[in-house]
Amino acid sequence: MTTALQSVPAKTDTIAPPMLILITVLLLILPALALVTLRILRPNFRFFWLVALGGSLLAWISAWVWLARLPLIFQLPPWQPEALFFDAPAFLADGISWPFVISLVTLALSVVLTAVVRQDLTDPMPWAGTLLLTGVGVLAVTANNPLTLVLVWAALDLAELLTQLRSVETPEASERVVIAFSTRAAGIGLVIWANVLSVSAGGRLDFLSTPPSAGLYLLIAAGLRLGVLPLHLPYTAESKLRRGMGTAMRLISAASSLVLLARIPPSSIISSLTPFLFILTAFASVYGAWIWLRAPDELAGRPFWVIGLAAMAVASALGGSPLGAAGWGAALILTGGALFQASVQQVWVNRLLLVGAWVISSLPFSLTAGAWQGEASVFLPAWPFLLAAQAMLTAGYVRHALRPGIRDTMDSQPPFARTLYPAGIGLLLLTALVLGFLGWDGALQVGNVIASLSVALLSLGLVWAAPRLPFLNPIRAHWIRPTGTSWLDSAYRGLWSLYRVLGRLGNLISAALEGEGGIMWSLVFLAVLISFMLRGTP
Repeated sequence: MTTALQSVPAKTDTIAPPMLILITVLLLILPALALVTLRILRPNFRFFWLVALGGSLLAWISAWVWLARLPLIFQLPPWQPEALFFDAPAFLADGISWPFVISLVTLALSVVLTAVVRQDLTDPMPWAGTLLLTGVGVLAVTANNPLTLVLVWAALDLAELLTQLRSVETPEASERVVIAFSTRAAGIGLVIWANVLSVSAGGRLDFLSTPPSAGLYLLIAAGLRLGVLPLHLPYTAESKLRRGMGTAMRLISAASSLVLLARIPPSSIISSLTPFLFILTAFASVYGAWIWLRAPDELAGRPFWVIGLAAMAVASALGGSPLGAAGWGAALILTGGALFQASVQQVWVNRLLLVGAWVISSLPFSLTAGAWQGEASVFLPAWPFLLAAQAMLTAGYVRHALRPGIRDTMDSQPPFARTLYPAGIGLLLLTALVLGFLGWDGALQVGNVIASLSVALLSLGLVWAAPRLPFLNPIRAHWIRPTGTSWLDSAYRGLWSLYRVLGRLGNLISAALEGEGGIMWSLVFLAVLISFMLRGTP
C-alpha cells in the first residue's frame, strides 16, 4: 500500500518549478492585503466582493495546476547556526499535502461565493481574514519539516487568538480563548520536545525518519491541538464568528494539525502506549459523535463534529494508515465546510448536501475509503466504538443536512445569489467526489468493505430511528447550548482556577520578598538554613 513516506522525493534537482507553491499563497495573501488597504483608503469602494472572488478563484485554479507538476518543493536558505537548525523552513506539495491544499482553497472560494446570501457586501474584512488565513493554512499543510510546521502553527494561533478576543464580549469567554490558545501552545511544546529527544539520541527529527521515541509525541501534539488527546474543546463557542470566516478559521486550524497525522511514519508510533491511546481516541470519537448527533443545529454541534472526525483521523494514524488520516482531514474540511455554509433553504442544496454522507462513509472509492486499512497492528477492542462513532457522525450529518426549518428561504435573494450560493456549496462536495478517484496517494481505494458496510447500515438505522426514539432527538433547553458549558469544560475550568490560585500565591510570596520586609525574610530564611546545617554536623 502506498504511504505518505513514498510520496516525498529523494532529490530536489528533479522536482518541478517550486514557484507554484508561492504563487498560490500570494494569490491568497495579496488580495487580502488589497482589501484591507481599500477599506482604509477607499471605504466607499463598491467592488470588494469582486476582488475577493478574483483572488480566491485564481488561487483555486493555480492549486489544480499543481496536480500536473507534483511533487513540488520550495525551500528557504539555511538558517544559522546550522548546529542548531538542521533544516531550513521548506514546503512540500505531494500526494499527501495536495488534497489538504485543494480543500482549503476550495473552502475559501466557497466562503466568498456563499457570502452573497448572508453578508453585507460592503464589509471586506471577513473576506480578507478568510483569504489571509487560507494562505497561512496552505503553508501549514505543505510544511516539509517540524520546524516549518511549528512556525506556521504559531502564526495561526496568534491570528486566531487576536480574532477571537475581538469577537467575544464577556470576561469568561475571553478566559476560554486564552485557555484554548494555551492548549495549542502545549502542542507546539510537544513537537519541540520531540525534536530535543531526537537530537539527544544522535538523530534529527523530520517526516522521513521519525524516531520511535518522538513519533508518539508528534501524535499527541496533533491530538492536543485537535481536542482529542486529552478530550477537550480546542476553542471557545462564545463567538460572533458563525459562518463564513468563523467556519474557515475552525477548519483551517484543524487542517494544520491533521496534516501532521498523515506525515508520521507508522513504525514510529508502535509502542506499549498505543492501546491506551486507542482507548482515549475511541472515547473522544464517541463523545463528539453523540453530541453531534443530538445537537440542535449544525453550528451548535460544530466543535463536536471537528472532535469526532479528528478522532477518526487519530485512530487511522494509530492503526498505521496515514492515508486514512489524510482522507479524514480532507473530508472534515470539504463536507463540514459545505454543511456549515448552508445558511439558506433550497431543496436542491439540501439534497446535494447528502453527498457528504457518502464521502465520510468509507465506502469504496470514497475520500475516506482508506480509513480502516493500515499496516500496523490495530487495537481490536476499540473498533466497535470507532465504527459506532462514524455511524453517529454520518447520521448526524444527514439530519442536519435535511433540517430546513432553521434556515432562511431563498425567496428574498436576488437572482445572482440564487446561482452563486448553490455553486459555492456544490463546489466543495464536487471536490470531495473527485478526490475519491484522482489527485493523491489515497485515491481509488477500496478499503475495508466489511467495516464500511457496517457503518452504512448502522447509519441508516440511526436515521430511521431518530424520529421514533425521543432520546435521539435534540433538546435545546437542557442538552447543548452554543454558549453553555459541559462537564468537560467545568473540569478544565477547575484546573485553570487552580492555576490562577497558585499564580496569586506566587505573586504574594514575590511581593513579600521584594517589599520592605524582604531583607527581614531573607535573614529569617538564612537563620533557618544555618540551624539545619548546624543540626546536621557531628
